[in-house]
Amino acid sequence: MSEVDLSAWIGRTQEAHDQLTDNLVKRIAATLGERTPTHGEALPPLWHWAFFQDPVFESGLGSDGHPARGGFLPPADNRNRMWAGSRLEFIEPLKVGSEVTRVSTILDVQEKHGRTGSLLFVTVRHEYVQEGKLTLLEEQDIVYREPSPPRLSGSDPLPAGEWSEGIVPTPTLLFRYSAVTFNGHRIHYDWPYVTEQEGYPGLVVHGPLIATLNLRAFTRAHPNVRVRRFSFRGVRPLICPERLDIGGQTISEGKAKVWVGNDAGVAQLGEVEFD
Repeated sequence: MSEVDLSAWIGRTQEAHDQLTDNLVKRIAATLGERTPTHGEALPPLWHWAFFQDPVFESGLGSDGHPARGGFLPPADNRNRMWAGSRLEFIEPLKVGSEVTRVSTILDVQEKHGRTGSLLFVTVRHEYVQEGKLTLLEEQDIVYREPSPPRLSGSDPLPAGEWSEGIVPTPTLLFRYSAVTFNGHRIHYDWPYVTEQEGYPGLVVHGPLIATLNLRAFTRAHPNVRVRRFSFRGVRPLICPERLDIGGQTISEGKAKVWVGNDAGVAQLGEVEFD
């Protein structure tokens, strides 16, 4: 790690504008096997991750396929990037076809040391404004870890849930999700890179895709409720084409625990608040 004052990145802001276009919404729906919401309808939860992506030229990408670091996000040379989790508050629905502004702010940058080595934690807040109103708040946790063998098992077993779904992720699903979210991270589609450079046994399922499937299973099981908040954190990676088991249970009025995993145990844990 270079000798850089990482605290200088705290408070940095970035503004992005996008239109939630019908055409891209149609492609997200096809990727997830869902009905396409029409112009003016509510955008399904977490589909906003397909928007507000900076179209960086290939020459501006790092060796892992992500945009080169040291701009808005702090530099983390020779480290592997992971989306560790998020906390979202749904204030009003985003609408298909609307113009939306996202203001991003770096809230915190911390260096920590774990069993696998040094970890750099970056927390970013995203505020989404539609028609002059704040509609969605999100805090995203990004972790940069030193290269080390990934942890693929050893987590808690999946609990028994009130609802459950199963899905077998395919390379096509991962490729198309990378495409609609303009995600160049090579661990999701580049077999030689992910197995030889980062040490995974196969293509890695996107954390945000897992979260989207997780929340979708909840909304399918509870079609008449309104999701107010959703939080999730990754426990370990999931590898394509291993089957994903998705489930959850209500723990109190207006609150539920949700999870995704497989025979090796839990891979993502989340909580939903609803009314």
